[in-house]
Amino acid sequence: MAAKSNLRNMALCLTLVCLVCGGLLGGVNAITEDIIAETAHKNLVASIAAVLPQGGELSESMASDAAGIGEYYVLSQDGAPVAYAVKTTTNGFGGALTLMVGVLPDGTVYNTSVLEHSETPGLGAKCTEEESFFRTQFKGFRGRLAVKKDGGDLDAITASTITSRAFTLAVKQAVDLVSSLNGGQANE
Repeated sequence: MAAKSNLRNMALCLTLVCLVCGGLLGGVNAITEDIIAETAHKNLVASIAAVLPQGGELSESMASDAAGIGEYYVLSQDGAPVAYAVKTTTNGFGGALTLMVGVLPDGTVYNTSVLEHSETPGLGAKCTEEESFFRTQFKGFRGRLAVKKDGGDLDAITASTITSRAFTLAVKQAVDLVSSLNGGQANE
């Protein structure tokens, strides 16, 4: 015989379904937590390698109080800094945009790597394409870090000015950090 439909039975049924679903989600999270952390670490290591020159000794992660900077690493050779890998975050069109930026001690951008983004596919997400014109213009860049629309030296992604500005700001934050670490010697 079927249970009578009333508020108490519906609330009890809904509570039971929520408990079962919550337990399943919690179990899956516990099982995959280590795998997700390991994958994130591998991606971080790969992005550091992509934005720094070859050779030298890489420091442990160092924290920064600068706005938008999560952490940074110093690549040294014979005790002198050769380059810095800076993890920086800004807000793009779709949400947080996190980059790893390689910066030489003189403020020259060595390379960039996108760690996380929530940008629109086909538009702002073009900032993740390594060989796109937008990304390649940052390699070896030393100049005014702003898009041309804002008086800078960089071309924006077509129809994605907000993402382009956010990406450029993230790179500028990294260059500014390196400048402060080197006593203001990097470019503006």
